[in-house]
Amino acid sequence: MTHGNKCLTANALRTFTGTEHWYRHPLARHVLYTDGARYVAEQGGAYWLLDAIAFAQKAVAAVEFQLWKLTVQADRSAHLICEDGNGGVVFSKTIDYTDFPLPEIDLYFTDGVILLPSEY
Repeated sequence: MTHGNKCLTANALRTFTGTEHWYRHPLARHVLYTDGARYVAEQGGAYWLLDAIAFAQKAVAAVEFQLWKLTVQADRSAHLICEDGNGGVVFSKTIDYTDFPLPEIDLYFTDGVILLPSEY
C-alpha cells in the first residue's frame, strides 16, 4: 500500500472547508468523495485509503456516521479503524506497510461521502 510521497501536510488539510466537486469512486460507485479526500489521496499517495473505506462499507453500512482513523507507527505499519461517532469501534484493519506521510489522519464517511472533518 504505497504510492510515493508527495507534499501532504496537516496545515494544508485545514484549508478545506467544504467542497466544490464530488468524485465518484471508480469501483464502489455508490461512494463519493470530496476535494479534501481527493487531495489526501493525490498528495499522500493514498487512493488505497479511499478504497479501504469504500470497500469496508459492506461491513459497516448500518453506521450512518463513521469516523475513520489511520494511525501510522514508527515501523511504517498502520492501523485503520472505523468508529461509530460515539467511540465504538465497528471496523479495524492492520496495514503491514505504508509510506503515508502523516502520523495520523481522520476522515468521515456519511451520506455516502468520504470527507475531511473540516469539510463536514
